[in-house]
Amino acid sequence: MTPGGEAESARRFLSPAAAGARRATLLTEDGVPIEARYEPSRAAGGLSAGAPVIVVAHGFTGALERPALRRVASAFTQRTAVITFSFRGHGRSGGRSTVGDREVLDLAAAVRWARTLGHRRVSTVGFSMGGSVVLRHAALAAQNEQNQPDPDEKREEREGRTGAHTAAADAVVSVSAPARWYYRGTAPMRRVHWAVTRPTGRLVSRYGLRTRIDGRGWSAEPLPPVAAVPRIAPTPLLIVHGDRDPYFPLDHPRMLMAAADPAYADLWIEPGFGHAETAAPAELLDRVAEWALTNA
Repeated sequence: MTPGGEAESARRFLSPAAAGARRATLLTEDGVPIEARYEPSRAAGGLSAGAPVIVVAHGFTGALERPALRRVASAFTQRTAVITFSFRGHGRSGGRSTVGDREVLDLAAAVRWARTLGHRRVSTVGFSMGGSVVLRHAALAAQNEQNQPDPDEKREEREGRTGAHTAAADAVVSVSAPARWYYRGTAPMRRVHWAVTRPTGRLVSRYGLRTRIDGRGWSAEPLPPVAAVPRIAPTPLLIVHGDRDPYFPLDHPRMLMAAADPAYADLWIEPGFGHAETAAPAELLDRVAEWALTNA
């Protein structure tokens, strides 16, 4: 589906409250319906053309209506407009989770919706799985805009299926993201792998965590976050990680920062912070929003 066609599909589902919060069902390029919600800035008093907006990408097993994501949205709307959505396989969105692969299409649909609403400055803020998605989304968007072929032909072929028509963000924030795939070095990540790779785990995820996982796995390995990061510049990038993250130790954010262009990237190691949107304190969310507004 073309970006224009997607915008028309979204408009059919908009609530009549033009200046207030609204919901939409977005269709991704591969035809998956994605539930999304727009909330205007409380500070600005509603939608204004050209105003900045933050598009939030939640973590694995999160969803639009989960309390942690609603708390993030509430914090961000103190400063700017916000779009939240449920990744495929989560919440009321269709499809099944591919755990960070085709989710770039879900994020692209939300970013394009932000543009159709009149926002000229769009920041993406992702947590955990969503953090890896915003990195890959930014890298693919940069590659598409520059029209630069990937020297690795196999990688170009596999990324082409999730890179077409990717709407670019103006600033990117990745919180609590992994640097590489298949990490099993912590007990929480070993549980995640069990949930994703085992039939019993996927059953537990579906009924216990309300997350539907695609049991076929990846047909080709997506571009790892650490390989995506060098492609993002000159788009501003912020990497945020807690020193008490139980899922990914500090070598992950340090690997990401080492791969980034230091002229366009910042790294915040947050004392006492755990993992993703569930643990993010209000003070950190406020600083993230300020960084996004300053750099987009």
